[in-house]
Amino acid sequence: MIPTKGRHQRRRPSWPVALGAGVVALALIIVAVMFSTEEDTPRGQLMTIPPTQTAPLLSPPPVTESWPRWGVTHTEYSADDEPSKVTERAAHLLSRVPMVQNQHIMGWGAGNPEPAPGKYDFRDLDARVKLMSESQAVPVITLCCAPDWMKGGSEGRTDWSQSSLETAPRREHFEDFAKLAATVARRYPTVKHFMVWNEFKGFWNNAQNRWDAEAYTELYNKVYDALKAVDEDIKVGGPYVPILSNKNVGNSQLRGAWGIADQRDLDAVEYWIANKKGADFIVIDAASVTKDAGIHPDEFTALGKFSAITTWLRQKSGDLPVWWAEWYVAPEDVDWSTERRTAVQAVAMMEFATSGAATALYWNPQRKAGEDCPGCLWRPGRGDELPMAGVLSGFTKWFPAGTRLETVTSSDPRVRVLAQQRMLVMVNTTGAAVTATVDSKQVELAPYEIKWSERGGV
Repeated sequence: MIPTKGRHQRRRPSWPVALGAGVVALALIIVAVMFSTEEDTPRGQLMTIPPTQTAPLLSPPPVTESWPRWGVTHTEYSADDEPSKVTERAAHLLSRVPMVQNQHIMGWGAGNPEPAPGKYDFRDLDARVKLMSESQAVPVITLCCAPDWMKGGSEGRTDWSQSSLETAPRREHFEDFAKLAATVARRYPTVKHFMVWNEFKGFWNNAQNRWDAEAYTELYNKVYDALKAVDEDIKVGGPYVPILSNKNVGNSQLRGAWGIADQRDLDAVEYWIANKKGADFIVIDAASVTKDAGIHPDEFTALGKFSAITTWLRQKSGDLPVWWAEWYVAPEDVDWSTERRTAVQAVAMMEFATSGAATALYWNPQRKAGEDCPGCLWRPGRGDELPMAGVLSGFTKWFPAGTRLETVTSSDPRVRVLAQQRMLVMVNTTGAAVTATVDSKQVELAPYEIKWSERGGV
């Protein structure tokens, strides 16, 4: 099995937990010393390393008038895991309006790409990149995670536990990871955008209770140089830090009605900005919910966090294009109707558009056939379109990056509006029917309804 599905933001310890972790770590060191004379036991699943594989033939990405802005990240299950008829339906949903599509090199649907030094297994990654090509994607690859032998594990084996995916390469293998990144870039020459690593996995410093931004930036710089050596036109971005927030805790330079951003996350971003070799865009992710109070003060006001972070990133980075690699609007166990969930997601996308985010990738939570799949793009095992697919297609068509927005108000503030010259989209943010005047027209919206309306522009 290749994990993982769903969101995966890392929870960091507060200082008491960090202290406890230190005690546990000391105990583990003592145990390791006691048993250091014992024979090392190989860890992880033994991998079958196939013969050298021919790189897939890939069609050039579609030519678009502007950067699509919106897109999707493939996760553990995607269209290539479905029966052929379902694959065709799902691919059609993705291709009807060309959008950005992203895939990790290891995990989230892809096996270990280099089980032993210089021995590659690109079968899973080839399948995903080919799916992106066949579904008219503007392709992106996330350079995470690292083979076990780069993390202190055994050559030829892969540990698919969560702790393994949360482990960064050791410093002595940073160069090896950069070489793997370059190998991936050469294998897929149609992919011109790469995100480096994922959510600072393995870069948390328990002793200092902060991110090890220094180590991450060292890794990033090696990868940046390696990719640019392959093709100077390749676009590279980082640091892909998750920005968490609280309602009641924290002394931060970034706060609002949505809560208080964790200053440690902001510090990591600023260190990377100051010490990176270069970057073509800046990557971030976040959930609108708070760590200490959940949804605060309500699910729609909380979305202001996305705009606040985007604005802060543009200011701090010298207006680098801001990429949202992941974004979440609710706790995993929330019991919302499909209509309510989709309405909140649509308003989140409005926040990205109005604050000038360059890219926002939807973490597609696809499941196996027969499983409940809230927020998915198609029904698992069948391929029927689900509401979020229509929202993504609509925003991709009408609100790509650089679209000039126009101010259109609603007579009822509970109806949120995003408009450009030719089209507007409205969202009812309540669980009751609403009648309002929008763009000089009276409209009726059902509870949590999303409605599109053409305008008179040319």
